[in-house]
Amino acid sequence: MANNNNDDFGFMKYNREEIDKRSIEERVADFREVKEDPTPKYARKQAARCMDCGTPFCNFSCPVDNLCPEWHAFVRKEEWEKAIKVLHETNNFPDFTGRLCPAPCEGGCVLGINDDPVAIKNIEYAISEKAWQEGWIKPHPPEERTGKEVAVVGSGPAGLAAAQELNRKGHQVTVYERDSKPGGMLAYGIPDFKIEKWVVNRRVDQLKEEGVEFILDTEIGTDIPAQELEEDYDAVVLAGGSREARDLPVYGRKLDGIHYAMDYLKQQNKRVQGQDIPEEEKIDAAGKRVIVIGGGDTGSDCVGTAVRQGAEKVYQIELLDKPPTERTPDNPWPRFPQTLKTSTSHEEAENLIDTGEDEFDIREWSVLTKRFTGDEDDHVQEYHAAQVEWKEDENGEREMEEIPNSEFSLPIDMVILAVGFVHPEHDGMVDELDLELDDRGNIADNNYQTNRDNVFAAGDMRRGASLIVWAIKEGQEVAEEVDHYLTD
Repeated sequence: MANNNNDDFGFMKYNREEIDKRSIEERVADFREVKEDPTPKYARKQAARCMDCGTPFCNFSCPVDNLCPEWHAFVRKEEWEKAIKVLHETNNFPDFTGRLCPAPCEGGCVLGINDDPVAIKNIEYAISEKAWQEGWIKPHPPEERTGKEVAVVGSGPAGLAAAQELNRKGHQVTVYERDSKPGGMLAYGIPDFKIEKWVVNRRVDQLKEEGVEFILDTEIGTDIPAQELEEDYDAVVLAGGSREARDLPVYGRKLDGIHYAMDYLKQQNKRVQGQDIPEEEKIDAAGKRVIVIGGGDTGSDCVGTAVRQGAEKVYQIELLDKPPTERTPDNPWPRFPQTLKTSTSHEEAENLIDTGEDEFDIREWSVLTKRFTGDEDDHVQEYHAAQVEWKEDENGEREMEEIPNSEFSLPIDMVILAVGFVHPEHDGMVDELDLELDDRGNIADNNYQTNRDNVFAAGDMRRGASLIVWAIKEGQEVAEEVDHYLTD
């Protein structure tokens, strides 16, 4: 039944509201998702705030070109099945992006010029969950096959999107994944409190029912020669992500107790999935003083994980300046707002972790890591750093200057390095195929095609570490290029 409420000019009637979250005390006791599923009532009210702009900058700001005003209109009228059809026209996996995307669409929302933008990401989440509940999301296998076979290496969002698109075009697709479960970063790199793995599994099941084959626990370049794949398939898509972690080459880096963020998060995801980790290999923050180096989303995920593991103290530090709470003149609408973000993990740490008499807060900015020192067993014991100031030179370039006499130390037991990724791993598959690289170490391409005739690259392997919505877009576009290659 259609909604007869007069919600015209809803942006003048309603304020932006966020999805309900479980209480901090409840959610830190487990690894289940923090946010509750948005209700249809919530989604209708928030969709009514959409102004249906003549020029929808939300659409232009979205890498997959989501038709946000169109599905907002369907939600307002309670035409949910039409809403999911429009959403799926541009986005293979709105249940992923509705949970994980930083929502560049909202940065372009016209309402955001002088008000809070429409809660586009949350409405997307509501549409996808309603569609799953009603059984509207079903397998769509191709009506006929082309006889062409494609291998996709990597089952993260780029690989899954490429596999689904190529399969629906009639090509037989086989996805190779080196881990024991499909999903890539979705399965192992992102905590369950942001996306539970049954959400990933149901999409993988959809692809399987459409005819996509998954071969797990198989690393190309190690278990199977990469050239064998190149010879056995009509085309190969490399979508293995950018997994070479950036290091922090300072004194004391090799001390025990210093870990890469992905090693930490991946292990905890395995533990949540019921896998046994040998005691001597466990990376556990229970009862420890933990410092997370890196102020991004991955660092935030590490903070939330450490809190759930029972850390005594948790600090997150960032080299760059503290972002402003509102847009600055050099960051105008409709650019993505470079403003301060407070995650659910930050809320948890700030509410539950007592820093005692420390002058150091849970989060600190403009901090330069100088060195680590350890105890007699070579285990990290103290963190040494200094405050810095960022200034512009005569060319407008920002430069860092250490503030004199600003050095300080913190007693710590564990360090998590969350300072990003430099490029895809070169050992194995990339080196074996002798793929050309760009100046950043990513795979060089011409419209997704590498220097090997039937080998293509997409996602973070091609563009560098980026957003989930860009990974999906890359998967869609590489599928188009591969299809042209196979059928022209």
